[in-house]
Amino acid sequence: MTKTFTFAILHFTVAFLVAYLLTGSFVIGGLLALIEPACNTVVFYFHERAWQMVEQKKTASSVTAAFSAMPCAGIH
Repeated sequence: MTKTFTFAILHFTVAFLVAYLLTGSFVIGGLLALIEPACNTVVFYFHERAWQMVEQKKTASSVTAAFSAMPCAGIH
């Protein structure tokens, strides 16, 4: 949990500094430091869901391929 917390602090700091350096505004820097990580969290959730579906399809196709490669697979 400490690693997650320190990464979150680092992420907020970088977001703030980039926005502040580009705009010169503490307000915009602060808003971006809060909004950008929140958006990233939502996007990460959907990214993970998409990868889970890809992994499930890979697993299903490898099981099907392994089964059909068995010598007795087509025999009923």
